[in-house]
Amino acid sequence: MRYLALSALALAMAATTALAQEAASGPITVSGSFALVSDYRFRGVSQTDEEMAVQGGLTVSHESGFYAGTWGSNLAGWGTFGGPNIELDLFAGYKFEPTPGLSVDAGVTWYTYPGGASKTTFAEPYVKVSGAVGPASLLAGVAYAPKQTALGNYSNTPQSRGQKQDNLYLWGDASGTVPGTPVVLKAHLGYSDGNPGLGPNGTSVAPTGKYLDWMVGADLPVGPVTLGVAYVDTDIGKAESAYLLPNFANSKGGSIADGKVVFSLTATF
Repeated sequence: MRYLALSALALAMAATTALAQEAASGPITVSGSFALVSDYRFRGVSQTDEEMAVQGGLTVSHESGFYAGTWGSNLAGWGTFGGPNIELDLFAGYKFEPTPGLSVDAGVTWYTYPGGASKTTFAEPYVKVSGAVGPASLLAGVAYAPKQTALGNYSNTPQSRGQKQDNLYLWGDASGTVPGTPVVLKAHLGYSDGNPGLGPNGTSVAPTGKYLDWMVGADLPVGPVTLGVAYVDTDIGKAESAYLLPNFANSKGGSIADGKVVFSLTATF
């Protein structure tokens, strides 16, 4: 099965690369990526029981600034909602430059879990502003998910059925190339404010609550791929993790929000 999966991945890369080359000469651009990561962290919290994930995405952009696409990853442990254990995100938006060197990107992401438990999908609009300050690339973003059942204290009790909550996520990213090298240093800081629950079923199906997440790392382009390493962590304490057990523990008994070094191998086109 592993060889079949790798073959399918290679065929998909070839097909999408050909499509991208064909579309590059017109008003529509097709881009995408395939990645292997040692742990899928969403806002600092592991979605794969701190194990490996295979991920891929495809974006179709128009020269006017409008775009749409999809991105997916396998899930395990806390991130599992049944079905094939897959997260499939659909997104669309509009990106423009109000002034040279400053980009504004506004859109919405629809988080879905095909074949999984009911009431787990939710929509989240976002706005991102990015630009350069000297050699550094900076980005600031805000994502607000209005009240939805998937973000509530969802459980099987009559009191929780139909409850809806919202979630606000603020973040900033920074990156820059080390002079004289191809190495790119990167950093991220995020803040989430929503339903105090942080786990599925007993609480909510997405990383919500009030907490910080952060990341520092580096990327190294090697031919057609990029090697990445990053340290990811949150300020979710033991008391908060204990409140959410057993949902919030990995199969080894540790918290899925503890600090961890994450490795990645990414190919883009």
